[in-house]
Amino acid sequence: MAERTATIASRVGLHARPAAIFAEAAGDLDLEVTIALEGEPADEALDASSILSLMGLGAEYGTTVVLRADGEGAEAALDRLVAILETDHDAE
Repeated sequence: MAERTATIASRVGLHARPAAIFAEAAGDLDLEVTIALEGEPADEALDASSILSLMGLGAEYGTTVVLRADGEGAEAALDRLVAILETDHDAE
């Protein structure tokens, strides 16, 4: 299983627009991707393609999250998703 950590860069955290951008990108993948706050057990991770799960995660600016995926192309997919989380979409 591939795993990456990312630090939330959007000033409003993983809410509204940043969550929608991330959820859409995760949903477009042929992989199941999960997200959890750093330090939380893997079995409590949430579906990364669910905007409601993302907003309920409570990930604020500067929070570190863990992304996990399994399958062909998981490493590259997680790299792309980390780049989305580490971009301040509110500054665009």
